[in-house]
Amino acid sequence: MTVTWEELGWERLAAGVGRCRLPGWDCTVGLVVGDGTALIVDAGSSLGEGVRLRTQAQWLAGHRVTHLALTHPHFDHVFGAAAFAGAEVYAAVGMDTVLDGRHARDELRGDAVRHGLDAAAAEEAADALVHPHHQVSGEWTLDLDGGHQVLLANVGPAHTAHDLVVLVPGDPEVVFCGDLVEESGEPQAGPDAVPSHWPAALDRLLELGGEDALYVPGHGAVVDAAFVRRQRDALAARFGVSR
Repeated sequence: MTVTWEELGWERLAAGVGRCRLPGWDCTVGLVVGDGTALIVDAGSSLGEGVRLRTQAQWLAGHRVTHLALTHPHFDHVFGAAAFAGAEVYAAVGMDTVLDGRHARDELRGDAVRHGLDAAAAEEAADALVHPHHQVSGEWTLDLDGGHQVLLANVGPAHTAHDLVVLVPGDPEVVFCGDLVEESGEPQAGPDAVPSHWPAALDRLLELGGEDALYVPGHGAVVDAAFVRRQRDALAARFGVSR
């Protein structure tokens, strides 16, 4: 079966690179297609959503999803991860401790239910939480074959203590930012945020991506470097962080 990105509701950003905006929380999921490989960036908010994403990604790639990168440990980004059985999972170092143990699972489940996820779906996803196979402490180059060498960079702490971004070289370069950048609303700083480090994380993001990259926020429309810089300055003012 041959389908286009647009037919499945995905936005094509560059050759072999796209993203979709999920219903409910307007969360972004990215896809990078290599030669016999495919990387998903974030996994959706439930196992059912993860299954739909996996199916669509396989249609678009023509083969199974082989890699999964989780940008941070919030339910709307990680609860679908168990649907990607067999994929190599990458996350910022220390994220495994957030996903480990009953207490951590209960906190994620409770947060999901408070935000409107069905309680049964939240329980199912929390019980099936996937731990990362590979923890990124600095930068990690992932070779997807077919011309795609993807850079995974741990730029946190900021939005959480474990923020990972994904940079896809090309023309244009595409940067999946997770919730370090949000376009459809004000960036959210919950109890696990480290606001004093957030502006510096965005400085590092801009340094990695450069002026001409497409920056894909965790929620909302694709933005440019100028938007990220304005959000950086607004966060610095909001949290009293000097340059």
